[in-house]
Amino acid sequence: MASSDLWGEDDAASYDDDSAEMFAPAMVDPAVAFLAAAAGEGPALALAVGTGRLAIPLARLGVPVVGLDLSPAMLARLRAKSSDAEIPVVVGDMADTRVPGEFTLVFLPFNSISNLTTQEKQVECFRNAARHLVDGGQFVIELFVPPLRRLLPGHEAVLFDVSESHVGFDTIDVVTQQLSSHHFTRDEDGRYRYGVGNFRYIWPSECDLMAKIAGMKLVARYGDWDRSDFTSDSGKHISVYRR
Repeated sequence: MASSDLWGEDDAASYDDDSAEMFAPAMVDPAVAFLAAAAGEGPALALAVGTGRLAIPLARLGVPVVGLDLSPAMLARLRAKSSDAEIPVVVGDMADTRVPGEFTLVFLPFNSISNLTTQEKQVECFRNAARHLVDGGQFVIELFVPPLRRLLPGHEAVLFDVSESHVGFDTIDVVTQQLSSHHFTRDEDGRYRYGVGNFRYIWPSECDLMAKIAGMKLVARYGDWDRSDFTSDSGKHISVYRR
């Protein structure tokens, strides 16, 4: 049984608009260039492919891409933008669904591994990625650094965005590493729409241990897709593991 939230029709319908900044060329182009270099001459598997934000431009750059996602609604949105011939897709859980074939690259961007809300499922996701890789193949994840430095003593909420169209804050349980992201989004009619996503945050060193359990090792870690340094002030990391 999946431990992640299932994104339904309403989530899928608003996803591209709600995440519009992530679809901007300044965000997409460096990620696609990074992933194309990591794939080399081989095919890539996009875990939690969603509506194809990175998978579609990567495929159009010439990298064969297969997508996996738990949500039929999200995959329907992808299919409206890309044919099955361009990006074949499989409906399934990224923690344990086996996709036919072997890949030089498996990638999991935009914090998606944290959608798996138990450590056991997250470990299984690393194992599943390793199962799909050829020897020497790479697993690339993009993941936020837990924002605990901004969590005041005695508080459980961290505000991360305030604008005319959106207010967002995280509530955090530091014992269980459970994090819920709350979003109040203003629609065109002026009314606010509330949504919440449930996650389990993972420390970078915890990711490294999960990779070791799965038979992979860390070969690089960056602060962003442009290969900038990962530092104590980085809000996220791009980590590259090799089988």
